[in-house]
Amino acid sequence: MTDTDHVLYDITEGIATITLNRPDRRNAMSVPMIERLGELLAHADEDPAVRVLVLTGAGRAFCAGGDVQQFDEDGGEGGGATEVDPDAVAEQLRHQELTVGRLHAFTKPTIAAIPGAAAGAGLGLALATDLRIGTPRTVMATAFAAVALSGDFGVAWLLDRLVGPARARELLLLNPRLDGQACLDLNLLTQLVSEDELTRMTTELATRLANGPALTLRYIKSNLREAPHQTLSESMMGEVPRHKECGLTDDHVEAARAFVEKRPPVFAH
Repeated sequence: MTDTDHVLYDITEGIATITLNRPDRRNAMSVPMIERLGELLAHADEDPAVRVLVLTGAGRAFCAGGDVQQFDEDGGEGGGATEVDPDAVAEQLRHQELTVGRLHAFTKPTIAAIPGAAAGAGLGLALATDLRIGTPRTVMATAFAAVALSGDFGVAWLLDRLVGPARARELLLLNPRLDGQACLDLNLLTQLVSEDELTRMTTELATRLANGPALTLRYIKSNLREAPHQTLSESMMGEVPRHKECGLTDDHVEAARAFVEKRPPVFAH
């Protein structure tokens, strides 16, 4: 496998699928993987043919996070250095913005299909998506403390917002392994399906979103992304112009007509 194969990309009927592809390392991150993932996320967000994004992993894992085997070979994540390298800090920040940052700010709906382990930085990728589908084989773990690292790729920030500060502390400090049902109970998964239904159910959900009103879904995401940083009045000031703009679209006219005619709407593509 070459470095360019570490991430695979497909677009079918408006659904872009990005597959992390190092199954022999449980899709642990490599620099080529991170760089390519960043490129593909930017491309998919800007491509008008893409209406929804699916992120998944090859084989039986989603993403194990940092490549601990490589850390061991290098003498640690810092490569044996005795002081923090400012250039390394800047490069990692760039990588995190390219991936987790881009996923969180993605203007179109995003889905993580999680066939197995999502750990460490890989958990950050999963939690940055809008919706997450798993199976009984899904395992989520923060994993950082187990290898004496404090955490990166936005996991602390994302957990704090998804499960609250108390539970986030538990997950980061104690590093429990959460199975699929536990993830669902904590709202870390949107849906829990059988292992053999993961692909079908992911496609079904992605198709539903791809066939939805694109501008409306984009503006819903904008409202949700901005709301935690605003007062109620500020949030309403942001949402009303978007709501009114959606009210001028052909999609809105079609949806209202379909409601009256008691049929499913057919939105523009």
